Amino acid sequence: MQTILGSGGAISRELLPELVKYTDRIRLAARNPGTYSGKEELFKVDLLDADRTAMAVEGSDVVYLLAGLQYDIRVWKVSWPRIMDNVIEACKKHNSKLVFLDNVYMYGLVKGWMTEKTPYRPCSRKGEVRAAIASRLMDESGKGNLHAMIARSADFLGPAATNTFMHPMIFLKLKEKKKASWLCNDRLMHSFTFTPDSGKALALLGNTPDAFDQVWHLPTDHSPLNGREFIGHAAFNMKAKAEYSVMKTWMMRMGGLFSRLALESLEMAYQYENEYLFDSSKFESRFFKATRSVMAVEITAASYKT
Repeated sequence: MQTILGSGGAISRELLPELVKYTDRIRLAARNPGTYSGKEELFKVDLLDADRTAMAVEGSDVVYLLAGLQYDIRVWKVSWPRIMDNVIEACKKHNSKLVFLDNVYMYGLVKGWMTEKTPYRPCSRKGEVRAAIASRLMDESGKGNLHAMIARSADFLGPAATNTFMHPMIFLKLKEKKKASWLCNDRLMHSFTFTPDSGKALALLGNTPDAFDQVWHLPTDHSPLNGREFIGHAAFNMKAKAEYSVMKTWMMRMGGLFSRLALESLEMAYQYENEYLFDSSKFESRFFKATRSVMAVEITAASYKT
């Protein structure tokens, strides 16, 4: 049995068809789990509930923690530590291996390429939360209390990745033949992890015994695009004009006066005010190469034409 905790998102949808290569028993656990093929076992769980979390994990050889929370630091500070504690204890109780899908917030502002050895130096409140739960997990792993790994990703890009700024600000705008938008600085390179690569990689890592008890960067092309190039390729493939504006940081700050989401996004603006370079050489040298950035944009753009 392999179980996905938080099975409603884009990465879960990419992971599921890959997991069937390794197991015929898959459990989807979420607040409102939905089936994909009709063969999965469904389990309703709130990961803030320790008892229900333990029940969701029971019988699992491998557990994938893909949960997402409301993008609000007030929620993150309370809920993420509790969720991580509940999942760790559940996996220890049932002797289940744990794969945790993480982001790069804990690294803070990095000059150069982010690697698995990049130290945690968060420069945001959300980064502090992510650093704390990542450290908690790997401490337990390092003590031999459970086998776990962190599978870390750059920003998502893919047909199913609709919970990103590119969905409403670029792809939907181009689909409607309107002017697109980029954040902060369109001349800086920015890495994106292609979500189909993530699903394939997570399944592969979760079913590779010696991959546990360490951090992996999920496959991400080493030739990232800048904003101008990204929108240019997207527009070309969507037969739209490559017209766009750049949303400067001061505009995000003004938006924060009226929108909680804009306010919450403001502290992460440094990721678009500076180059954002994500290295996955460790993974790619052992397993498979990432989809090229241009191809990832082309495939994503094509999905908006249907």
